[in-house]
Amino acid sequence: MEATDDAAAPDRVRLPARALVVLAGPSGAGKTVWARRHFRDSQVVSTDDLRGLVGEGPHDQRAGGDAFAVLDLVLERRLRRGLLTVIDSLGLDGDRRRGWVQLARAHGVACHMVAFDTPPAQCRARNRARPRPVPSKVLSAQLRTWSAVRDGLADDGFDAVHTPGPVDVVPAALLHAPAAARRQTEEPVSMRFGLQISSFQWPGRPQETAARLAAIARAAEDAGFSSLWVMDHMIQVPQVGRDWEDLLESYTTLGYLAAITQRCRLGVLVTAVTFRNVGHLAKIVATLDVLSGGRAACGLGLGWFTREHDAYGWDLPPVPERYVLLEETLQVLRLLWGPGAPGFAGTALDVPEAICYPRPVQERVPILVGGGGERRTLRLVAEHADACNVMGEPDVVRRKVEVLGEHCARVGRDPAEIEVTHLTPLLIAGDQAELAARVEELKGPAQAPEAFVERALGGTVDDHIGRFRDLADAGVQTAIVSLAGCADPTPVERFGDVISAFSARD
Repeated sequence: MEATDDAAAPDRVRLPARALVVLAGPSGAGKTVWARRHFRDSQVVSTDDLRGLVGEGPHDQRAGGDAFAVLDLVLERRLRRGLLTVIDSLGLDGDRRRGWVQLARAHGVACHMVAFDTPPAQCRARNRARPRPVPSKVLSAQLRTWSAVRDGLADDGFDAVHTPGPVDVVPAALLHAPAAARRQTEEPVSMRFGLQISSFQWPGRPQETAARLAAIARAAEDAGFSSLWVMDHMIQVPQVGRDWEDLLESYTTLGYLAAITQRCRLGVLVTAVTFRNVGHLAKIVATLDVLSGGRAACGLGLGWFTREHDAYGWDLPPVPERYVLLEETLQVLRLLWGPGAPGFAGTALDVPEAICYPRPVQERVPILVGGGGERRTLRLVAEHADACNVMGEPDVVRRKVEVLGEHCARVGRDPAEIEVTHLTPLLIAGDQAELAARVEELKGPAQAPEAFVERALGGTVDDHIGRFRDLADAGVQTAIVSLAGCADPTPVERFGDVISAFSARD
């Protein structure tokens, strides 16, 4: 992905990072110049270049059939990998255009058209200036064909048809974010934000880890984050890093954060029920609540990472047994934090005396259950929890919220009592130029920039405002973000601009 022109410029071409881009227009329309300006050479597949590869040169029309055969092979291989690919060809053959659309669909890749409706006189002038111009009769035929097909391009099935302009390559999830960001400006809604710190692989570690963590946490409070979260893992998970990278123990870390912050709620997203005895967990959370002045939250989940269970000698029962353990843990924690010392005898847990002193400062420590399983997880949320944590795009979240409402109706609970939270790992920058620089800084040497952008959900402040507005409309009340490259307060401070867009009218 390259830095683009002025963000206020009109007619920007906004493309998803996984896309097939088809250019269409007669010779001299400017397709090649535009493509070379906005894309790397490796992303542009030119039929002229392919004629030069399989024939006697780029103007060898006799090699056209072979050139298109090679093009089909190249597209098949690139789209199979989800690589952003630009077809630099005339694009005047309707069957070929529609075939490219179908090929993109078959590989789950978006297909966009860029239509070059350049005035005929300009096409002719550019053509005459070429070292080897297209014959006048041939160009005239192209212009007539273009005049006939340009208004029907929208019927070919493209995801969008653009006019040429500066290019923004964005994750698919952020493609339509500008419209939602405008909606947030015109009709604002409120949303809370939490920060999940999921990596501690920072410069100067481990000697500088505590100071860096303190700076990030304090910056988070200053930026307006309402909660701080860490992961409950003993070994770094593959989704975040490598298993030998630094990862602090969760509740020890929260105890440290309790001492250096004043306002943020503190929690683990989420505590594996397979790691700790339930009485021990209740004691840990109650202690955290007391020492933080009533700011503890208790996130719970099934546990899943086989690698760390094997390494530490913990059992990882089958999923049905873990669901039983999770449900009974939800019940026993309330007993341990409540009055008296009742016993509990269940299938997975046997607690003769539910005793825990000191009690938490909060009358009801909020319990969050992670996961969006519609049949069991959301049922447990409706029956026992104060919050759920889901992932996915707005249409997925909307479905989860509806299912949660159905479970609440069955148990006679008001769904308004349950907070819907959403976890999003992302990369944020102020504008496209800053984003391009951050991508180059963070991506691996063999990784394409647009592939990293897609994986890291890289976008500008406005992009993320738009996405969170869509999530708010889907029912999310608190968005928890994990910021890529968060080794110092800079990304946290940048995200404060997103928080401000949702907090001014609380």
